[in-house]
Amino acid sequence: MSAGLVLEGVGKNFGGLKAVSDVSFAVPEGAIVGLMGANGAGKTTLFALIAGNERPSEGAIRFDGPRIDGLSPDRVVKKGIARTFQIVRPFAGLSVRDNVRVAALYGRGGFAGSAEDWVAAVLDETGLAEQADKPAQALTLSGRKRLEVARALATRPRLLLLDEVLAGLTPTEVAEALVMLRAIQAKHGLAILVIEHVMKALMRLCATIVVLHHGLKIAEGTPEAIAADPAVIEAYLGESAAHA
Repeated sequence: MSAGLVLEGVGKNFGGLKAVSDVSFAVPEGAIVGLMGANGAGKTTLFALIAGNERPSEGAIRFDGPRIDGLSPDRVVKKGIARTFQIVRPFAGLSVRDNVRVAALYGRGGFAGSAEDWVAAVLDETGLAEQADKPAQALTLSGRKRLEVARALATRPRLLLLDEVLAGLTPTEVAEALVMLRAIQAKHGLAILVIEHVMKALMRLCATIVVLHHGLKIAEGTPEAIAADPAVIEAYLGESAAHA
């Protein structure tokens, strides 16, 4: 198994504030890893560092060996890393299909068939084929979340960074989204690093979970180990969880 994504002592300062400090973990090729923590724990900052939107103040970020910290976001995409965003902002005036087309233009290329075939395949895999000609602004929240995944997938990534793609969805929509994500991961052999506050979903989706608290990594392990970890219970789940 390839090393995939490796963070080595990564830190980020904003002025005098340490948003992330000395964080190390890996997302091996084909693995699904969850990133868990309360608001302000540093999760989205880590995504920004990996995706090239910010540069680390310390440490190194590697992808399949070479360092990628310091690369621009477009070069990170060309390396095979795609990111979704918490706040979904598609090109509202474009159709769902055209949103995916635009994303595909900025990806790694290497389609087995035509670019249009690839766009059609992405729409099908994300459950958007029947809504492909709708304007993106006409989609429901669930549809917009799927479009965010579709745009990331269209770049032909080897690593997907998913930032709260389940937030705001109904339990049924969450279950359907999990089926979609597992199918995409299995078909393409992708690695996935996912931030999620829907804890039951995170526990079901991921083999490994990393927990951040005030910018520090306080735990890493299987979902079962994380759920029983005293430091996690105290810092994130709250004392009430310990007595549930």
